[in-house]
Formats: sequence, C-alpha cells, structure tokens
Amino acid sequence: MESSSDANQRIARISGHLDPQNLQMEDAGTLRRLNCRAKGGASGFKVAILGAAGGIGQPLAMLMKMNPLVSVLHLYDVVNTPGVTSDISHMDTGAVVRGFLGQQQLEEALIGMELVIIPAGVPRKPGMTRDDLFNINAGIVRTLCEGIAKCCPNAIVNLISNPVNSTVPIAAEVFKRAGTFEPKRLLGVTMLDVVRANTFVAEVLGLDPREVDVPVVGGHAGVTILPLLSQVKPPCSFTPKEVDYLTDRIQNGGTEVVEAKAGAGSATLSMAYAAVKFADACLRGLRGDAGVVECAFVASQVTELPFFASKVRLGRTGVEEIHPLGPLNEYERSGLEKAKKELATSIQKGVSFIRK
Repeated sequence: MESSSDANQRIARISGHLDPQNLQMEDAGTLRRLNCRAKGGASGFKVAILGAAGGIGQPLAMLMKMNPLVSVLHLYDVVNTPGVTSDISHMDTGAVVRGFLGQQQLEEALIGMELVIIPAGVPRKPGMTRDDLFNINAGIVRTLCEGIAKCCPNAIVNLISNPVNSTVPIAAEVFKRAGTFEPKRLLGVTMLDVVRANTFVAEVLGLDPREVDVPVVGGHAGVTILPLLSQVKPPCSFTPKEVDYLTDRIQNGGTEVVEAKAGAGSATLSMAYAAVKFADACLRGLRGDAGVVECAFVASQVTELPFFASKVRLGRTGVEEIHPLGPLNEYERSGLEKAKKELATSIQKGVSFIRK
C-alpha cells in the first residue's frame, strides 16, 4: 500500500506540473508543489510561448504540444495561463507543459529556453492598421525581450507580434543594449504571407497547396509583402490580371480575415498554423537537419535596409545563410521599390522607440 508520504509526493508533482509557481511551504507538514518532469518525457527542445493565452497563443500552444521535437513547453501570459496550461497538459504527447502567470513569473518562464515564440500583444480590429497596434505592442515586445536578454540570451527568437516590420528592430535594439544581440537568432515570422501565397496560387493553378512554393520577400504589412510570382515552384506563368489579383490578395490577406470576422478577431488560426510551421523549421535546424529553408524577416544585407524578409537557411545557430532575391521581373522590381520605401519608415519607427 502506498504510504502517505509517497502519495503526497506524487500529488505535489502533479500540482507542480499544472502550476509550478506555488513553491512556498508554510511548514514541514504542508503539501507543496514540486517542479515536474514527467516520467518518460520526450527528448527534444525547450520552447516558451509568450502570449500563450491569446487568440494566436492558444492554438499555437496546442500545436506545439503536438510537435515531437518539443520536450518542455512553457506557456506565459499576463492572464488565463493556468486554465490554458491545465487544458493543454491533458494531451497525451511527450512535451511537459508548465504555465506562468504575470510579469513576476516571466523570468522563470524563460530560464533555459532554446526557442522563444512571441505572439503577445493586442490583435487587429476592423479599420485598424498594423501601425495602429504599434504603441501598445511595442512596449510589450520591449519588456519580453528584456526578459529574454537576461534569462535565455542564446535562444532563437520567433517574433510574431505586429507590426513585425517595427517590432523586430525593437527587439534588436533591446538585445544590443543588453549586449546579447546575435542577428542569426532573431527572426520575424512572415510565414503566414508564404502560407497564404501558396494557398492562393494553388487555387489559381488548380494544384494542392502543399505542392506549391512561393517566395515572399520584403516585410509583413501591406505593400511591403512582395510575392515573387516569377519564382513560383512548380514553374508556371500568370496573366497580368492574375498577377494583380494574387499580389493584392496576398498583401491584404490579413484585412480579408479581419473584415470576415466582423470585429470578432483577426487571423489567429492560420497565424498559429504558420507560426508552428516556422517554429518546426527552426527546431529542425537546431537539430542539425540539412536544407531547411524558409522566408523570414531578419537582419540582412540583401538590400540597403538593415532588415528584410527573404529566404534563409536555418541551422544550429539560427540563420546560417541568407539567400539573394534572385532574378526579378519589372513588376517585382517596381514592387520592391515601394516595399523598401515603406519598410524604411517602419524600421526606423522601431529603432526610435528604443533610442528615444
């Protein structure tokens, strides 16, 4: 028969699994919560999601719990993480899930993490541009990146919080101030633009989207999103009308979802899917897989701008190679000039937010 002491220890481990922060012990006889590493926990990487209780964060957390490359999954937010953690922890997959609530637990959530995914911030609403989000989300990103610089400076950072064209430069400035900036490890997630481009092009061509690869370069807002339709795989051609239609729909895919939801939210589910697809690529790179190439918004010398989205090869150190843009047609060259003009303003806005 199990002793009372053994039973208490087992219950404490379960409690620690669901709510690891309550570690205080009033006296020796009080049942306390223990840090939990589940028996048989998967080998893999330690991943934190900052903003895990939000519209993107919840489906993102669920999908990351399903990823066999994740061994430990930390869920952080300023509200509702205990419920999200409890819910997701019931999934019978290998990753051990721990929840962290509020600013006072941010550092504990980040210690030892190898990949940090940041969907934190307010979502877009009807009539709202990504720039409208800036004043709120800029402060959130700054605070979270200060925690990363202190607690896991060598982690790969996947930044989703909008406007990405400005929040990535904000993160870079925070890391520079802390003396921890490594350009290879900071990646703005533009994967949703690629996912949309693959889907919309596949519809026009009558193909399975999984068979289509559309490079999307530039940034992650409006005209800064530049699909290179001349470089689509499999090779194909489009009429001028199709190029206009596809480019416009890819650039305004987020607005399409915001308007369709009629005030009930933004692109949360497709963003979570795209974020997990990109995070999985980063984890495969960390594992040492060869030939892992995706588009991302990174510190770059592809153009005269300090940051730019293009295809990058991912590896054990993060971004190991930045691919050139390749041959562009006249339509794309014109689009690139428009994108760069808009991007320059957005990048400077992020830099100035920290340097002011």
